[in-house]
Amino acid sequence: MKLMSICVLSFIFLFSFSVVIFLIGVYYLFIDYSVYIEWELFCLNSSSVMMTLIFDWMSLIFISFVMFISSLVIYYSEDYMSSDLNMNRFIMLVLMFILSMFFLIISPNLVSILLGWDGLGLVSYCLVIYYQNVKSYNAGMLTALSNRVGDVLILISIAWMLSFGGWNYIYYYDYFFSMFDMQVIVSLIVLAAMTSSAQIPFSSWLPAAMAAPTPVSALVHSSTLVTAGVYLLIRFNPMLISSGWSYFMLIVGCLTMFMSGLGANYEFDLKKIIALSTLSQLGLMMSILSMGYPNLAFFHLLTHALFKALLFLCAGSFIHNLGDFQDIRFMGSIINYMPLTSVCFNVSSLSLCGMPFLSGFYSKDLILEVVSLDGFNLLIFFLYFFSTGLTAMYSFRLFYYSMFGDYNFFSSSYFDDSSYFISFGMIGLLFVAVFGGSMLSWVIFPLPYTIVLPLYLKVLTMFVVLLGGYLGYLISLMGISSLLGTLFMYPLTLFFGSMWFMPFLSTSWVSYYPISIGYLSSKSFDYGWSELLGGQGLYSLFIGFLQYIQGWYDLNYKVYLLLFIYWMFILISMFLVF
Repeated sequence: MKLMSICVLSFIFLFSFSVVIFLIGVYYLFIDYSVYIEWELFCLNSSSVMMTLIFDWMSLIFISFVMFISSLVIYYSEDYMSSDLNMNRFIMLVLMFILSMFFLIISPNLVSILLGWDGLGLVSYCLVIYYQNVKSYNAGMLTALSNRVGDVLILISIAWMLSFGGWNYIYYYDYFFSMFDMQVIVSLIVLAAMTSSAQIPFSSWLPAAMAAPTPVSALVHSSTLVTAGVYLLIRFNPMLISSGWSYFMLIVGCLTMFMSGLGANYEFDLKKIIALSTLSQLGLMMSILSMGYPNLAFFHLLTHALFKALLFLCAGSFIHNLGDFQDIRFMGSIINYMPLTSVCFNVSSLSLCGMPFLSGFYSKDLILEVVSLDGFNLLIFFLYFFSTGLTAMYSFRLFYYSMFGDYNFFSSSYFDDSSYFISFGMIGLLFVAVFGGSMLSWVIFPLPYTIVLPLYLKVLTMFVVLLGGYLGYLISLMGISSLLGTLFMYPLTLFFGSMWFMPFLSTSWVSYYPISIGYLSSKSFDYGWSELLGGQGLYSLFIGFLQYIQGWYDLNYKVYLLLFIYWMFILISMFLVF
């Protein structure tokens, strides 16, 4: 009863605050109002260390969404983590994560941003290694090391800003156009955001982090941690556009979107498919942000958080009922056993594909129409629409493997939708996954975008989605992917299915080889010449010398006599020679 009260109280507290904060954020948006709080902690060499908080419509709405999703995830965890002996620790870790996210969201100051950023990385590591096995430890170490790169870059930017008298980047918007120092700071922040949001070449940690419990994946790896980099770049958007990094981020975002969409079509692990889907949407947010549309990127960030959290919760319900099996080939005809979960799962998948009048449609369709209108080159246009088709392909492939065909699990197993806590968490997110997109579009864009396109471009989005879904269904139905993978196109399948070899590069080149070089150097220098000529060598020399002297004392007179005869023979021989 005590454990249940912790989850229920956390749910009530977070849900109530999310509603209140959302209403305040909408009010601030309508009256165009912001609250800026700043107080000085101490002054060091004329640099004031300030604690700064900014409450505008963007930060308040984002906080409300984080609290809403986390409240339902904690309520869902009451049943999902019921067999865990350390439920208290799990809830406390999740609450610490939410607190770190608050610091990141409401801070326009690089020092306090680093506080939230470090908290996110540390608590994320603790949650990824929660199950305490070798796979979890490896995944947690990859996650921690990848995010440490971002920490180091933010630390360097803090040190670089020391000469400006403060770390509040809002004060320096006007200087970013001319000063070399500010260009360096923008470069560091962009690279830090790439590590947190898992852009190429830092993409391998996001699928590896699926070793965490599924409620953690629903909260951390769909709506909070992975979007921290996107949110940071939304705040830095005036500087990003004025620098030369916007074109670089456009290419990187499009390639990340394309790479993860291809990889998800070759994956059979349910959570990794959804993780690669998250990576694809992060690439979409980064690329549209670098084109100069921060509000549109923020709109897609919010709608994506809603339907992706629901997708993870449904996947967790499947895994929980299938005895912790995550391979989609074990599934089949689950709709007959779990109709409620299947409905929520398919609604969130269709919202991910951008089906009309679901929440994902309002952001994805608007993004693709803006791309069509903006007049970028053919490569960017192709990557956007082809990646959208790949999204529909892996979604319908997942739909086919889980809902159609034969029941491929153990014949004696039985499961259903009987859990109240899991069902309540999914239903709570189902309504916002259906209605949230239209509601947010009315709030964020009270005046509609005027996008005038020819008919073939206007219907191209829907055509690509339908064609991608149909191709995904056909490939799954005929088993073409497994046939091509085993017989004819194995090298190509290995390349696409392993995220362009990025996990191997991250573990081998980034982790294994530097550590091996360090071991060899320490073996050669610390344990080698320096040790031989230093402490260990002197120790061996003294021990040998003492043993030699001790031998003289221990030996008997026969040895002395033999030595005397030996030396006398040497002396007589020398005398006779001379």
